[in-house]
Amino acid sequence: MSNTTYITGPQVMARYNISEMTLYRWVNDPKMSFPQPIKINRRRFFLEAELTAWERSRAAGKAVA
Repeated sequence: MSNTTYITGPQVMARYNISEMTLYRWVNDPKMSFPQPIKINRRRFFLEAELTAWERSRAAGKAVA
């Protein structure tokens, strides 16, 4: 049994305290390396493990800089 957790676009916006436009920009900006969502019936779902990995990579990048 898979232990994957998906969260919705609005949950991602709440998690990072960002607007829908900012989320759109992050998803479409290759420099951000933001995890890509899967789309089901025009709704976006993000894999929580990928978001956590992205957070860690951003934190590691800031620690080095």
